[in-house]
Amino acid sequence: MKKISSLVVVIIACLSVKAQKMSPADSAAKTEVYQPVPKIVVAGTSTITPPSDAVYLFDGKNLDEWVSTNHPSQKANWPVSNGIFTVDKKEGNIQTKKSFTNYQLHLEYRIPTNITGEGQLRGNSGLFLASTGGGDAGYELQILDNYNNTTYVNGQCGSIYKQFIPLANACKKPGEWQTYDVAWTAPTFNADGTLKTPAKVTVYHNGVLIQNNVTLLGETRWIGTPFYKAHGACPIKLQAHGDKSEPISFRNIWVREL
Repeated sequence: MKKISSLVVVIIACLSVKAQKMSPADSAAKTEVYQPVPKIVVAGTSTITPPSDAVYLFDGKNLDEWVSTNHPSQKANWPVSNGIFTVDKKEGNIQTKKSFTNYQLHLEYRIPTNITGEGQLRGNSGLFLASTGGGDAGYELQILDNYNNTTYVNGQCGSIYKQFIPLANACKKPGEWQTYDVAWTAPTFNADGTLKTPAKVTVYHNGVLIQNNVTLLGETRWIGTPFYKAHGACPIKLQAHGDKSEPISFRNIWVREL
């Protein structure tokens, strides 16, 4: 009996050592997908002017419609200059003052021409279609420089991060302005907190359809599988990713509530 007990102790100890050696990156790799690789599509050159009932979230003047994600009582402090604003990675994520359910969103972003890094460490940011809490909580549409830069395809630009691979790679080269046009249908929940209807999203990247009314599996998870938790209307969030590449910029962001 003592020998069996000793063996059990040894097995548990070995498993514990193995778990300790597994890094977060190792765990995250379990949900990375590398095939099929989306085809490359050359996008058009025009941008979309806002319709009459749209509300500007950024019109080139200031970030009055935005606050710090981790400190919602504090204003967003990303720098604004010459009609654009740029990510300040030290300040962390920012999100809209107002919360939304269903909406149409237009956003323009630019990867800097001097961008460096590879894979997920090159021009990484994210458009969180609904921010459900601090940090990176919510549902993420990936922003990344994937113009001649490869990574796992369910994490490349235009992916619903770790859930849906984009139908095409419509990325423009660094230095050019790029657009996202999004139709977001928020999830709904029953009185007991269980899921009633899941979130859905359609996305055009630079005028190219890349997500066609997909049904989300839950909130974004870097490690592990997506899940839903009950929530109501939520802010829209922009990510200050912690990689060391040069920060990206944004302009001309507007929304239509549906």
